[in-house]
Amino acid sequence: MKQCSKGVLKGVNNIPLSVLDLAPVKEGSTIPDSFNETLALARLAERLGYKRFWLAEHHNIAGIASAATAVLIGYVAGGTKTIRVGSGGVMLPNHAPLIVAEQFGTLETLYPGRIDLGIGRAPGTDQLTVRALRRHQSNVAEDFPRDVAELLSYFSPSREGQRVRAVPGQGLSVPVWLLGSSLYSAQLAALLGLPFAFASHFAPDYLMQALEIYHEEFRPSETLLSPYAMACINVFAADTDAEARRLFTSIQQAFINLRRNKPGLLPPPIDSMESHWSEFEMAGVNHALRYSIVGSPETVRQGMESFIELTAVDEVMVTAQIYDRAARLRSFEILSSVHEMPVPHQTN
Repeated sequence: MKQCSKGVLKGVNNIPLSVLDLAPVKEGSTIPDSFNETLALARLAERLGYKRFWLAEHHNIAGIASAATAVLIGYVAGGTKTIRVGSGGVMLPNHAPLIVAEQFGTLETLYPGRIDLGIGRAPGTDQLTVRALRRHQSNVAEDFPRDVAELLSYFSPSREGQRVRAVPGQGLSVPVWLLGSSLYSAQLAALLGLPFAFASHFAPDYLMQALEIYHEEFRPSETLLSPYAMACINVFAADTDAEARRLFTSIQQAFINLRRNKPGLLPPPIDSMESHWSEFEMAGVNHALRYSIVGSPETVRQGMESFIELTAVDEVMVTAQIYDRAARLRSFEILSSVHEMPVPHQTN
C-alpha cells in the first residue's frame, strides 16, 4: 500500500466515497434547521469530491426529516451543481412503482445525469405507520421482485402497445440500485444485474455473505456488465480520538432510545456512556454499530484501509449523525483529507 507524504491513501483505497444523510433533527433545533444543514453538507461533499449524496426514507421518527425523500432530493440537487443525488433508499413497497418512476423521471429531467434511485423493501417505520401509509399487507417477499421489474419497465423505451407510461421517466437513464441489510436483495440485485448497496452501518451481520452472493450470482444486464457493490459505514472523525468518541455518543444514545421504544431527536454528545446504558444494551449497540470508524485522522485512515481491504467493495458510503454542525462538516473534511478521491466521471 503506497502512501503519499500527507498520509493520503493510494491504490486499493483510491475508490469513490459517498454520503448517506438522514436529515437528522437535533434536540434544540427545528426541521428547517435540519434541511439547511443537509444542504450545507451536500455542498461541502460536492466541493470535497464525494461522488453521491443519498437520503433515506423513514416515517414517524421525530429525529429524521427525510420522509418525503424525492422532494428533499430535489431540494439538494437544486442547491448543488455536480454531485449525484439520490435515495438510499425509497422503500418501494410503500409506493406504486409508477409513482416512483414519475418522481425520479421528473428529478432526472430537471437534473440530468445526476439522479440515483436506490430502493429497499423494508417499510422504514413501525407497523401502525405502515397502515397509515396504506401499504398493503400481502407477501412483500413475493411482491417486491414484481414491483422492481415494473419500476424498471417504466424507465425502458416505449414498447408497441404499451398503455401505461411514466411521463416523465420513460426512456431515461436513471440508475436503479437495490439496497439491503440481509441476503435477499443481494440475490435479487445479482439476478437482475443491478448495483447493490449494503446497510452495514446498522446491520452488520450479513455484510460479507451478501457481498459474496452478489458477486458469485451476478448476471450482466443492459445497464451493468459487471457487479458493482457499495457498503455504508459510520465515520466519526475529529482532531483527536477522544473528541471523536465523544461525538459518537450521540448516535449511541439514539440507538439506546430506539431500543427502549423511545425514539426522539438526536441528543447532544456526552462525556461518557458508562452510566447511560446497561451491559446488555451496550453489547447490542456496539454490535449494531460494529462497522463504525471513530477517531483521529490517522485512526480513520487505518480504519478505512482495513474496511476496504476486508470487503473489496467498489465504493464506500459514509454516514455520520453528529450533533454539532461544525463538527459534522469537519468529520467529512477529515475523511476526504486522508482518502484520495478519484477524478469524478459519470458512472452509475
